Amino acid sequence: MRMSEYFHFLNTNHTLYNAVKKAEREAHLLTREAHMAAHFLRVDFERAGIHLSAERLDRVNQLSIEISQLCQEYKENIVIDPGSVDIFPPMRVPNNLHHLVKPIYRSSKSFGSISSMKEKGFRLMTDADSLSSILQYTSDDEVRKMAYVKGNSSPCANLDVLDKIIATRHELAQILGYRSYAEFAVTPNMASSPAVVVSFLQELSNLVRPSADEEFNQIKEFKLKKRFNKFEDLEPWDEAYYTSMMKSTAYNLNSSVISSYFPLSQCIEGLKTLVNSLFGASFNSIPLAPGESWHPDVLKLSLHHPEEGDLGYLYLDLYSRKGKYPGCAHFAIQGGCKVSEMEYQLPVVALVCNFSGSRERSNVRLNHSEVETLFHEFGHALHSLLSRTEYQHFSGTRVVLDLAETPSNLFEYYASDYRVLRTFAKHYSTGEVIPEKLVKSMQGAKKMFAATELQRQILYALIDQTLFGERLTSERDTSSVVAELKRQCTSWKHVDGTHWQTRFFHLLTYGAGYYSYLYAKCFAATIWEKLCQEDPLSRSTGTALRTKFLQHGGSKEPVDLLKDLVGDGIIRYCDGGVIPDITSLCKEMDISGKLVV
Repeated sequence: MRMSEYFHFLNTNHTLYNAVKKAEREAHLLTREAHMAAHFLRVDFERAGIHLSAERLDRVNQLSIEISQLCQEYKENIVIDPGSVDIFPPMRVPNNLHHLVKPIYRSSKSFGSISSMKEKGFRLMTDADSLSSILQYTSDDEVRKMAYVKGNSSPCANLDVLDKIIATRHELAQILGYRSYAEFAVTPNMASSPAVVVSFLQELSNLVRPSADEEFNQIKEFKLKKRFNKFEDLEPWDEAYYTSMMKSTAYNLNSSVISSYFPLSQCIEGLKTLVNSLFGASFNSIPLAPGESWHPDVLKLSLHHPEEGDLGYLYLDLYSRKGKYPGCAHFAIQGGCKVSEMEYQLPVVALVCNFSGSRERSNVRLNHSEVETLFHEFGHALHSLLSRTEYQHFSGTRVVLDLAETPSNLFEYYASDYRVLRTFAKHYSTGEVIPEKLVKSMQGAKKMFAATELQRQILYALIDQTLFGERLTSERDTSSVVAELKRQCTSWKHVDGTHWQTRFFHLLTYGAGYYSYLYAKCFAATIWEKLCQEDPLSRSTGTALRTKFLQHGGSKEPVDLLKDLVGDGIIRYCDGGVIPDITSLCKEMDISGKLVV
């Protein structure tokens, strides 16, 4: 919060602002990148309201601080109130979820009176990770329903907090001359306007709907066969349970067998192998200085090139522990920049995850979804580490929002390609390389409900655009928006009384920008098909990725970066904005030619 307030102080410093305007005017004295930096710095100052009257600027600063405080409150509420359900008797909870439970007791009734006997039960927390496991592994319909409803109704306090965030962001945007917060957020990006974003999302939604409906009906039929009841509907709490069972049935997959090939230590070796193959560089462990590390688990690696020397530094903090930042994320600690003709400030990044499953660090093994997450975050880290911009302002991931997730999405492909996996995925006890047949089964299982997953991401993006778009009326609250869009875009029911939006972090960090993940998915699909797929580990592939894309950070126009890498076909122009070409993604998912209008 103190950092945030300090940035607001800097962003309203007229001496700095005037210096930046002068630099931009004197473009002939600057390099191309320096002029670009001056331009974007001026725009940043003005997006912070420095050009407004003193009274309006004070209000902008007040609103900015309020937004930061509200976002902090939203996050804290999720931690404080994850929700829980009490299950009696305990055998309704499968054994593989017992690590999630807390034993509880209640007085049991006997012949109409309260007995002194205590009945044992289990309390299950319904935070996002626990809920995901409960919905996937619990056969008891009622337990799944209770957990789904509770998990998607917690925390209640965030209904009010989210309303305040939406209202405060809307007022801020209007003072700065925008019609909505969505317009404020999207204008600097490739999309350039909310209308372009919504048009893209609707196109993708219409395209994926037939395949998603087909998958919905397959799940419904599978449930009916298992339940022997032709009158049962398919419920939202059924999806994870039955799709998991269908994947296992179709491909004979066992999650514990898969994870046995992915010890975390081997996965880290896989990242090292990948960097060496693509870029001719190596990760070397280096000692931490006294007081440098924030926890004993943290490792420090240098990215070293035999001809160029050290390229940057990476902290790895991968194990779960109490009180740690939740989820997985990449943090840029220091941006790369040119200090002088002879000296370059090297980038420093941290990759933070929460992998667990064993008390012994050396025994932690990842499921394949976690391997993909590790590679995703590593894509961000490489974007930062290989960046060689003159200014920190453009270093690594400091690009327009709807380009930022492209490298991370691209590196997820590497986590599923057998040619890559065979270099590091080895059985924790026998050392056997992961069988190609198993990888093909994993790939097949992943594709089984790909349309449903894509549809879900489109829905999230549409909700995000709508909540931060035109001002919501009191009759049209956030829950009614979520319900209405879910009914419009999918065949799945909305459960009245639930409010999934009160625990969706991305509404804070990616407000009106969640569509960027779908842009990235399309861009990454095209880059993989046109550049990487033929020989993903070749040095020529790595050289192209590095010299034409990663090293430039945000110092080149995003459209130019993409075109330089794979040609004109990766983007399309739409109403003054840029949208991704979706051909490669459609081909990959086999949804081309099924457009519904």
